[in-house]
Amino acid sequence: MIRRNRTNEELRPQVVTLEYIKGEKSSVLYEIGLTKVLCVATLQQGVPKFLESKSTGWITAEYGMLPRCSPNRIFRERVTLSGRSQEIQRFIGRSLRAGCDLSLLEGYTIIIDVDVIQADGGTRIAAINGGMIALYILFSEMVSNGQIEKMPVISLIGAVSVGSKDSEILLDPNYKEDSQLDVDMNIVMNEDLKLVEINAITEGTPLPMEELNGMLSLAKKGIKEIIRFERMNLSLEMT
Repeated sequence: MIRRNRTNEELRPQVVTLEYIKGEKSSVLYEIGLTKVLCVATLQQGVPKFLESKSTGWITAEYGMLPRCSPNRIFRERVTLSGRSQEIQRFIGRSLRAGCDLSLLEGYTIIIDVDVIQADGGTRIAAINGGMIALYILFSEMVSNGQIEKMPVISLIGAVSVGSKDSEILLDPNYKEDSQLDVDMNIVMNEDLKLVEINAITEGTPLPMEELNGMLSLAKKGIKEIIRFERMNLSLEMT
């Protein structure tokens, strides 16, 4: 038995602080357990070159970890991003774009800046959940200001980590639990609980299909809770 302080099917407590940076409405501090990430959505005019001839907008992300967000100091990435950071940035961007109609953002780029303040497992899923809230808030401002005609979000997006050790499946592992896992999986879904993305790593132990199904089922339960939490903090009607 790996977990002692909560059930294997239980999320860590979630907390959101809106307008964490004074005057920046689309700045969100998202906490899940001891993991804390600051997510800020910024609007920019223009789109990347590969989209200039198309009637669309773009959503992207930048991700970084403060040097002492973990017990061991992390070196600052000053010039070249690590492969891990680049992969996480793409993961965040793909996930958030999956919930939006980019044609409604024609001519605009949204950048989600994610800074990990404290890391205790699940930083990339925290980035997606906090980033979704920040993104929705920015879009609401854009609609109110007449910059876009209607809300581009067609579905909120939720993400969660699931792990497996000796066929014992855990929802939302913290760092200590994660370090013992045979399988570590990050799962993203929309409000209809349809899959957006799966990132999975096995530590030398092939994953049986029945165990994969069990992990997906538990992830669905966790993401349903996360999306309800997002709706509550965005003052949206609960579903």
